[in-house]
Amino acid sequence: MNNMLGFALLVGGVILIIFGFNAAHSAGSDISRVFTGNPSDRSMWMILGGAVAAVIGLVSVLRGRARP
Repeated sequence: MNNMLGFALLVGGVILIIFGFNAAHSAGSDISRVFTGNPSDRSMWMILGGAVAAVIGLVSVLRGRARP
C-alpha cells in the first residue's frame, strides 16, 4: 500500500513539475518576469511542490523495495 502511495506521489510530482515549467513559459509569466524579473508565483509553487512530492514519492518507492 505504501509503495502505491509513493508511486502516486512520484507521478503526481513529475506532472506538477511539467505543469510548472509550462506555466513558467506562459504569457502571464512573461509579463510578471518583465516587471519583477521572476516568473509568476504560481509556476514557482508548482515546480517546488512537484519536486518535493517527487522526492518523497521516490524515497517511499525505494524504501518499499528494500524491505523483504
